[in-house]
Amino acid sequence: MDVKRGADAEHSYASSEQLRYARVLDLGMRVGLGMLVCSFVAYMAGWLPVHVPLEQMPRLWMLAAPDYLRATGMPQGWGWLEIIWSGDVLPLAGIAVLSGISALCFAFVLPLYYAHRDWVYCAIAAVEIAVLALAASGILTVGH
Repeated sequence: MDVKRGADAEHSYASSEQLRYARVLDLGMRVGLGMLVCSFVAYMAGWLPVHVPLEQMPRLWMLAAPDYLRATGMPQGWGWLEIIWSGDVLPLAGIAVLSGISALCFAFVLPLYYAHRDWVYCAIAAVEIAVLALAASGILTVGH
């Protein structure tokens, strides 16, 4: 029995799909985290105008979400993109990248599954992308 040891042993069990998924996930995580850190620094340093002044936040934190949205004039759903360059809203872009990276990972492995004629995984990846896109779309909201 030939047993691999050392650094090669770690990679011997990972498929090309798994490695591609991991590379995209790693890059997306780094980009999203970088966006979060940079946008938070810009917000705290006051380099960007804000939608809601920091001094008002302690009073507003006590409000329920619908009341907070009304009191601040914050748009609902994907409306935050209209005011993305506000210092207090810009960190949401990093959160959007982090929350959407798994759909991008599936999009990158889908061609590999197709090329290998692995129809079950191809279908699973396509359904994952569709479900994540539907969830992000806001179509299935409750109570709005």
